[in-house]
Amino acid sequence: MKKILLAGAALGFAMSSASAEIVIATAGPMTGQYASFGEQMKTGAEQAVADINAAGGVNGEMLKLEIGDDACDPKQAVAVANQFAGSGVVFVAGHFCSGSSIPASAVYTDEGIIQISPASTNPTFTDERPGGADGGTYRVCGRDDQQGETAAAYLLKNFEGKKIAFVHDKTAYGKGLADATKGSFEAGGGTAAMYEAYTAGEKDYSALVSKMKQEGIDVLYVGGYHTEAGLMARQMKEQGMSTVLVSGDALVTDEYWAITGDAGEGTLMTFSPDPTKSEGAAAVVKALQDAGKTTEGYVLYTYAAIQAYAQAATAAGSTDYDAVREALNSGDFSTVLGDLNFDDKGDVSLPGYVFYRWSDGKYAEIE
Repeated sequence: MKKILLAGAALGFAMSSASAEIVIATAGPMTGQYASFGEQMKTGAEQAVADINAAGGVNGEMLKLEIGDDACDPKQAVAVANQFAGSGVVFVAGHFCSGSSIPASAVYTDEGIIQISPASTNPTFTDERPGGADGGTYRVCGRDDQQGETAAAYLLKNFEGKKIAFVHDKTAYGKGLADATKGSFEAGGGTAAMYEAYTAGEKDYSALVSKMKQEGIDVLYVGGYHTEAGLMARQMKEQGMSTVLVSGDALVTDEYWAITGDAGEGTLMTFSPDPTKSEGAAAVVKALQDAGKTTEGYVLYTYAAIQAYAQAATAAGSTDYDAVREALNSGDFSTVLGDLNFDDKGDVSLPGYVFYRWSDGKYAEIE
């Protein structure tokens, strides 16, 4: 009997400990060709959870982090979302790919889980937010229509009279970005010399590159990810082309240069103003660097998503879905990205996009 009582006491303690945890998650491509972005998200999430817990947690409870791997596949993303729901997750900092975030958002809304994406930029993600104004879907990154306007303005100003091709990988992110950029470019008086789709994951884009060479393309705008863009840059150089490659925020990973080598020199891309230079990010950047961890790309965006949720839950005094949602809708949040709030769609108030240039293996904001 004593053993049973002790066992019961131990079980009661375990249940009490479990109830004192708030289960949150991050989800993205932890495996596959875009896994470098999943690693960025995981790094940011782990650091945020460690820092928040060290400061006392949220409403006296500790955060527990789960990691979901969607491999940037929509079906897998839905499976991950359902798995999170079964695990008692109340908040997800994710997903990375828009094609994953959009279908997963329907699951999260149905299950009463708050979602803040660090990286999904397709306008549909918030324009068609499940639940509309009553939805719990947000993002701390910008939108592709903003990114497209910035890219188009740069192309019109700096490549006047040049032949510009637009290509995309058929994904929600890649096609959305290419179309937004092309649309703004044409609205500004530009004419696209080429518009083509390509298949992601292939190892040889020489046929597309040869076509561009034949057409005398001066600038290639890629709506897609670093893996394919990197191959195109390399294969253009191999064919003796001096075409400038321009793309979006999916090139913010050192893996791009690992693919291109010197062929990546001069590549241009849009991304938000460098978050590592934010005054509020200094301590976190130092902690990550001291630990030998990356601060590139979406590390700090994932950190900020968790900060915003934690501050909203603290303001609400609860992790109740509606209470936190109302706090997110009405609050101002101090994050590593700067002070931010959300509009009635769930879009963030932060500054939009600027241009970066790849040179000698690194990317830096163009002053």
